[in-house]
Amino acid sequence: MDTDIQKIQAKVEKESTFVDKLLEQIGQVIVGQKYLVERLLVGLLADGHILIEGVPGLAKTLSVSTLSSALDTKFQRIQFTPDLLPADLIGTMIYNPQTAKFSVKKGPVFANIILADEINRAPAKVQSALLEAMQERQVTIGDQTFKLDRPFLVLATQNPIEQEGTYPLPEAQVDRFMLMLKITYPSPTEELEIMDRNTTADLPAVSKVIKPKDILQARKVVRSIYVDDKVKDYIVNIVFASREPGKYGLGDLKDLIAYGASPRATIYLNLAAKAHAFLKGRGYITPEDVKAIGHDVLRHRILITYEAEAEEVTSDDIVTKIFDAVEVP
Repeated sequence: MDTDIQKIQAKVEKESTFVDKLLEQIGQVIVGQKYLVERLLVGLLADGHILIEGVPGLAKTLSVSTLSSALDTKFQRIQFTPDLLPADLIGTMIYNPQTAKFSVKKGPVFANIILADEINRAPAKVQSALLEAMQERQVTIGDQTFKLDRPFLVLATQNPIEQEGTYPLPEAQVDRFMLMLKITYPSPTEELEIMDRNTTADLPAVSKVIKPKDILQARKVVRSIYVDDKVKDYIVNIVFASREPGKYGLGDLKDLIAYGASPRATIYLNLAAKAHAFLKGRGYITPEDVKAIGHDVLRHRILITYEAEAEEVTSDDIVTKIFDAVEVP
């Protein structure tokens, strides 16, 4: 077993050389936001879509566009608005009177990196159209189905403070996102640097440092990262503690949780922890990898009750209590 881990470790060291270059390029434009940038790379490596929530002006859109600039991939930004139609997203059939035939005009979703800006401003039909693309990695236009190019990654943003004229994402849609990130304000030192960079000169150009085939190869290595059976049990126990808190000494949470995390949470905790270990240059995951990524995987999958809202208990608070209670191997 030690020999196998050593082989995986060698692969990780070989395939992760691009990480520092990628972080260097992104750091030329983005000040701070280490958490956001690292989680974007986790999503990229684990093949998981990301929902980013934060007030305006925190560089959510800039971070995504900067990441895409450092990747030799096709990038598409889609501004979601209430009048957006599914055809505006996935494409439509165009009639040609000269040939008396219909032809397919593909929409902006046919790209590698999709920035779905203010996704909660789009109506349900558009959200459902994006759902098929996210889950099935394919799009149906008319009676034809088209496979999307890999890598295919949806990075969506939403504004938590401006709710007028928005369409909150249904739970089934939110569950499709591997990670949900909550972005906070920068520190005074970071904000000073942000001000200087954006008021003294143009932002530097970002160089492309990795190709699609390299991303896909890195994903294969990520999936091969070793997970001990005890760590697998740890992941399962964390998810089950959100469904049956009483069995884990968390009886006080029973009336605060309406629905626990789905089996998708178990899968994504494993994959995201592997990607986190890859970024740290390790060929195996530890409980610390699971803890580091746990809130981002679970916060949007644990639905709280009205009682929890009345007591001002958030899903993040519940996740913290679960990690405190579940025994670490």
